[in-house]
Amino acid sequence: MSASKLCVAPAGWNAAFAVARYQEPTRLDRCLQLRTTQGVGTVRVDAPGTLSSSARGRWRSVSPIAPTEPSVGLIYNERSHHNRERGQQLGPFRNSIDARMPADRGELDEILADFAASGIKLLVVDGGDGTVRDVLTAASRVFGSAMPDIAVLPSGKTNALAIDLGVPAGWTVEDAIAAAALGNSALRSPIEVETFGHSEAPLRGFLLGAGAFVRATSLAQHTHRWGLFAGLAVGVSLMLVLCQTFFGSTGNSWRRGESMTLRLDNGSVIAGKRYLFLASTLETLPLGLKPFGTVRPGLKLLSVDAPPRRMLLAVPAIVAGWSAPWLERLGYHRRDIDHMAVELPGGFILDGEKFAGGSMVLRRGAPIRFVVP
Repeated sequence: MSASKLCVAPAGWNAAFAVARYQEPTRLDRCLQLRTTQGVGTVRVDAPGTLSSSARGRWRSVSPIAPTEPSVGLIYNERSHHNRERGQQLGPFRNSIDARMPADRGELDEILADFAASGIKLLVVDGGDGTVRDVLTAASRVFGSAMPDIAVLPSGKTNALAIDLGVPAGWTVEDAIAAAALGNSALRSPIEVETFGHSEAPLRGFLLGAGAFVRATSLAQHTHRWGLFAGLAVGVSLMLVLCQTFFGSTGNSWRRGESMTLRLDNGSVIAGKRYLFLASTLETLPLGLKPFGTVRPGLKLLSVDAPPRRMLLAVPAIVAGWSAPWLERLGYHRRDIDHMAVELPGGFILDGEKFAGGSMVLRRGAPIRFVVP
């Protein structure tokens, strides 16, 4: 290790994690457990396991690491696409992270309750978009307003949230801990989906779709079986959807759409047959698609009348993010909303999984802090 490297640890963190990234894994037992007196501490590391004497005065205590409850909790989905191939990789922090593999959603609640009781500062989710959805849905019940920072390791087939956050494929636990120690973060608000008549807590995800989007997701599963994933799978699925719709007859099930009612927060109502309904709080989508128009934060929706009109003209404009009055006249509706009531009798997709339809409220949830590179 070269001399005088800098590591930064936010107040309250076990700064051993920040120091440890400059150690060889075999020397981790010589790291120091440090806590800042206030604010953010910057420490110069002159040699493995030591601090410069000038830095010691900035810390309340300096002592060898003792066994303590970890500040990092990890939810690992061994069934996620990439995890089936590479397995769990904790790097040099293997003995300093509380890593769990929940068998089902019930066990996930119990694990998160353990994490909350131990006071974790960082929750790492190693899985795909569906894993993140399940964790955030359960974490809102367990942590409430005291949600820890979240880091996503993109191990799924599409990884739309990771793409939006700029998290690269192959990002590791070690990378996430180092980024958290440096304070690298971005805020994203999930979509909260609360179904009328159900006592369960609202679902929390980032990309919701109904109508043709449900069928498109089924097609995407076929492309995965063909060995296509991420942006390539999205692109092929989009082409298949367009072919099914464009070359179908008037009575084609894709073209005739589904009955939906959308009651927006400004009092307006969009009702009748819908070819497509799409809502998201993501800013950047796979392949750079811009169905909601210009890149911006917040909850956005796209609704397309059925049957869709002038697709050869409208689809390129929609996916490129163009805005023009003629799109609205042709039945392609974009809106920015804070909340809305919807009736989706045909069911909906939230981050890759289909859920039963019904009457529900969609709203923009409280912002969550995500760790980013």
